[in-house]
Amino acid sequence: MKDTSWQKVADWYADYSADARSYHQTVIIPNLIRVLGPVRDCGVLDLACGAGVVSAALAQAGALVTGVDASSTLIAHAQKSTVDISPQPKFYVTPADKLPLADRAVDSAVCVLAIQNIQSVKETFVECARVLKPSGRLELVLNHPAFRIPQGSAWGWDATTHKQYRRVDYYLSEKTVDIVAHPGQQKSKATISFHRPLQYYVKLLTAAGFVVTRLEEWISPKKSQHGPRQKEEDRLRKEIPLFMLIEARLV
Repeated sequence: MKDTSWQKVADWYADYSADARSYHQTVIIPNLIRVLGPVRDCGVLDLACGAGVVSAALAQAGALVTGVDASSTLIAHAQKSTVDISPQPKFYVTPADKLPLADRAVDSAVCVLAIQNIQSVKETFVECARVLKPSGRLELVLNHPAFRIPQGSAWGWDATTHKQYRRVDYYLSEKTVDIVAHPGQQKSKATISFHRPLQYYVKLLTAAGFVVTRLEEWISPKKSQHGPRQKEEDRLRKEIPLFMLIEARLV
């Protein structure tokens, strides 16, 4: 099995996800908190928690958070960044398919921008079903599988119609793709991303005992700089979502 942890880029990712301008801070965390609703005194699992930015937000909202990640460096960042939060989240270095939790231990689980980097998705969903309480829910946030395809999608410009468009070169085919962390830099480290179509996740969720209860698509809040394409670029950002949220509940 491939090493799909972000250990090699842990320090860079910790800085990126904590940046106030990152999508974690501007799009994902506010929407996730809205979807979850009140979490005070609720047990929440932050699956593949990275540097703990989601764990911190959940703990500040009153949740009793357990964060797990396969990268020891990212877990160290998570522990350091949440040391002043009470109660501080508990963090463990472990892969997503081997959770250090008892059966029926948490009310909810979240997995933010990580399921596309996990190879053992089937086993991970089974583990989530094991540790969730009856009717517990799993919130998956992922790069939109139809529009953000690793090395298979891009923005294009039609010079005849003066329209921007999203080019998609493949979708149904599952692929494993090496993603260079810093394109253009020599000796830049790479992470592994798995592209899967939406049906892949729905089928495995169903097999693990879940039913999909919510699906949302989230757009970028960015604005283009002034120029001849500004209006069209800003228009299409509101039409082509960056992220998808899939909520699944145990039945």
